[in-house]
Amino acid sequence: AHGHVDPIPARSVHTLGADDNASDVAGLIQLTKLLHQNQPNRSVELLAYTLKEPPFFRMSDTGSAYHARALAAQNLSVYLMISPETIGDFSDQPNSQDYPVRGLSALYADTRNFITIVGKLSHFNATRKVKPLMRGATDLPIFSINALPLLTGIDFSDHLNYWAHDMPALMISDTAFMRNKHYHLAGDTCDKLDYVRMAKLVRGGMQWWRGIERKQSLASTFTIIMRRVIVVYNNPTF
Repeated sequence: AHGHVDPIPARSVHTLGADDNASDVAGLIQLTKLLHQNQPNRSVELLAYTLKEPPFFRMSDTGSAYHARALAAQNLSVYLMISPETIGDFSDQPNSQDYPVRGLSALYADTRNFITIVGKLSHFNATRKVKPLMRGATDLPIFSINALPLLTGIDFSDHLNYWAHDMPALMISDTAFMRNKHYHLAGDTCDKLDYVRMAKLVRGGMQWWRGIERKQSLASTFTIIMRRVIVVYNNPTF
């Protein structure tokens, strides 16, 4: 799993980056504890990325780009990369959720009380594997979308660097600036995070991992990546 540790660089305002991206790092730390308590059959690598935010985003020297190249150079088989991208902003207020395309609210929800699994069209099977396992572990609404990178936001995280090497990669997000009005602003502070729902998401992620463990051969190489922190299981112990 991977999450990035850097907030947007200070410009005209200073941001603490609570939702983007301290929420992801907190989720990764908690996931580490759960994995330690329920040790997997493969070794796990938890990595924290930097240089994700502008002006470095989409450049070749970001942490995730470097890691993706390293995996490709070693010819490691990546089962799935998961990129958590802002996972702490929730509300039950109606009409609080925006979308990149008008009309998507009719297919999803106009209330920002859900989490979204995001992938490109060719990774539909990966979405189909992750979504039901997470839904079965939490009452947090879990939605998903697979679309072309032309849709705004589809590739706005570190998972895009794994797509460049034909590795399956998904983003898990509260949709960031499509709901959080404090995104990249001074108001992105820890008192606005919904820790209860963040915990539900982490439990859902852990349940997904258990489900995958039951289905996969113990002899296979397993690599998981989550935004700005990456989890790679290669050895038989944690």
